[in-house]
Amino acid sequence: MTDLPADDRLIVALDVPHAIAALDLARTLGDSVSFYKIGLGMLTGGGLALANELKGEMGKRIFLDMKLFDIGATVEAAVRGIAQYDLDFLTVHGDPYVVRAAKEGAAGTGLKVLAVTILTSLDRGDLDGALIREGDVQDLVAERAGRAFEAGADGVIASPREAAAIRALPEAAGRLIVTPGVRPAGAARDDQKRVETPASALKSGADHLVVGRPIWQAADPKAAAQAILSEIRGI
Repeated sequence: MTDLPADDRLIVALDVPHAIAALDLARTLGDSVSFYKIGLGMLTGGGLALANELKGEMGKRIFLDMKLFDIGATVEAAVRGIAQYDLDFLTVHGDPYVVRAAKEGAAGTGLKVLAVTILTSLDRGDLDGALIREGDVQDLVAERAGRAFEAGADGVIASPREAAAIRALPEAAGRLIVTPGVRPAGAARDDQKRVETPASALKSGADHLVVGRPIWQAADPKAAAQAILSEIRGI
């Protein structure tokens, strides 16, 4: 059977121990995957050097998932430095002042700033423990997304269960919705609490799906990626 071509809607999270393992995975996946996420866990394992190699030598797109959160001046300076690496996506916390600072730092570059709404590993009980105000999680996510868009965010990070509500916002026109918490049917949820299948996430309005463990923990990672590509083909 001929392999399906890569689809930029699928972003593979390189949440493996270090850059060498990440490069091995990228070589295994080959042309099946064109977009990778590098997160905080990889940062001390050679994450920026990995990003440069994947982008410059292998022609991949890169999503740097840093979830930056600090005073505005610090966020702006950090994003300005990251923007020099010619990467594609960067995450910051969804607080409007953080988003505005990040957009200042990214000004004049192609780096897209994505605002984190509420992590997909959290539910209402977790929010109560963090003293986050009362309300349905979906409503809070949509409200945070709207405020982030108003502050200039190029897109937001939210679970697939909130994608439809975000896509319905007037402010969401022309903006990106990137969804972690995507699990193929039958896959383990791991620490994710608000999950959907790849097809369901796209049908709900997501532009990109972030999938990590169901691919890199699979006995055959390339086959796992191909199965997701098959599922989303034509959607």
